[in-house]
Amino acid sequence: MELSIETRCQHLADDNSKKNHYGSISFPIYQTATFAHPAVGESTGYDYSRLQNPTREHLEKVVASLEKGIDALGFSSGMAAIASLMEIFRPGDHLIVDADLYGGSIRLFNNISEKNGVEFTSVDCHKEDVEAFITDKTKAVFIETPTNPMMNVTDIAELAKVTKKHNILLIVDNTFLSPYFQNPLELGADVVVHSGTKFLGGHNDTIAGFLVTNDEAISEKLRFIIKTTGAGLAPFDSWLILRGIKTLAVRMERAQENAIKLAHWLEEQELVKKVIYPGLPSHPGHEIMKKQSRGFGAMLTFEVTSKEVALSILKNVKVVSFAESLGGTETLITYPTTQTHADVPKDIQLKNGITDCVLRMSVGIEHIDDIIADLENAFSNAK
Repeated sequence: MELSIETRCQHLADDNSKKNHYGSISFPIYQTATFAHPAVGESTGYDYSRLQNPTREHLEKVVASLEKGIDALGFSSGMAAIASLMEIFRPGDHLIVDADLYGGSIRLFNNISEKNGVEFTSVDCHKEDVEAFITDKTKAVFIETPTNPMMNVTDIAELAKVTKKHNILLIVDNTFLSPYFQNPLELGADVVVHSGTKFLGGHNDTIAGFLVTNDEAISEKLRFIIKTTGAGLAPFDSWLILRGIKTLAVRMERAQENAIKLAHWLEEQELVKKVIYPGLPSHPGHEIMKKQSRGFGAMLTFEVTSKEVALSILKNVKVVSFAESLGGTETLITYPTTQTHADVPKDIQLKNGITDCVLRMSVGIEHIDDIIADLENAFSNAK
């Protein structure tokens, strides 16, 4: 029987946890560095927690199930996951990357991966012809959809036709929508990236990252890399993400409901020049989102009339927190130009639409009236 995604957030289809762990409903935390061997040449299946740990393994099976992959690997952070993924490439390899990406990814590509000989071309994948940028050295295309922070939407299935035609990988960062709303592997992607810190964890209390694939050869390479570099997620953090996933469905539904209402409210504010949310019919990626995802998510970006207005809003919010990150139960507001994208050159920020008037919100699960009232107060102080 195919379980719904809501049920798969609670149970694996072949889950024998209760039988193997004394009936424990909450999967145990195996807080151990090493495991005893019955004899020479024999193993319990676990040797050393850098290689694998039962708590992390259970979490990885859950994430793989949610993303419809054959394997998922849990890392110490989202950036650790992306950095490890870059290790499958060699000097001289070329990657096409979305022009609008999380600033940490751009920093990694520009300062670490390029140093190691990997070449990159930035492309507006939601509107440019990606195929025109493919060379005989191109090994992969790396995208976010929606992008961070400008919420650009790329048609994954259409891009996958191009990557498969040229026998290159399609890598999709699915952090903004989570596997609850979108499954890129089913649309033709080869690898899915998650910052598990965000919606999967859901409580702003731990840091984690994931790579998910449906390709045995990629899985084998990544398994070798994670054990060699020691970037795997610790047992307690694995347990925290497992706990967060149990409420993923209800959190995503409530946060999205709030985001849609907030987007409509923001559209009516005289200090707001533009609201960028894929759930609005005015968003150019709205129809693509309806085709390739089951929802529009809880992330939105808006542009106000001046830098002074933006700074005043950030100073005066009370229920909403002025903080980096996203995907938790609390509503957060972020200033991309000095926070998430601070290391991105100013000219690139401006090219992508990231000005000092742009604010990004991760809408939480508070009562929407309280979120709006808080913003109303902040806006009134900005006039």
